Amino acid sequence: MAHERFRKFNTRDTYPEQKLDNDVCQLVKARGTMVFVRGQVGQDLTTAKSVGIGDATAQTDQAMGNIKLLLEEAGSRLEHICRVQVFIVDRAYRDAVYQAMGKWLKGVYPVSTGLIVQGLARPEWVVEIEATAVIPDA
Repeated sequence: MAHERFRKFNTRDTYPEQKLDNDVCQLVKARGTMVFVRGQVGQDLTTAKSVGIGDATAQTDQAMGNIKLLLEEAGSRLEHICRVQVFIVDRAYRDAVYQAMGKWLKGVYPVSTGLIVQGLARPEWVVEIEATAVIPDA
């Protein structure tokens, strides 16, 4: 199999108020060596409940914890992250987000792109983080 998809779901279940019907997943493992982690937010992966409402640090910690969990499920780890993309809804959250994220990625040195965006899928979310990582050779 060229691609393996982890934690598949349909957006109609996650965002019922938005009347969407998209088949997506949390992570794609491509050709056994690369993993692409869907943008993670302040949302518990098990319950789909938002956490850290109004708290950029708590939402960043939840997002990074989700990324860590998903990478480990695919056979990778945080230290194998090559790239992160960070989406923040207000420049005022930037310091809190990057300080929290930096604790998770200390010594990793990924390339990083940060964007200020008008909004995310839910109004209570203030940060979303995507990651691309590799699965190291055994």
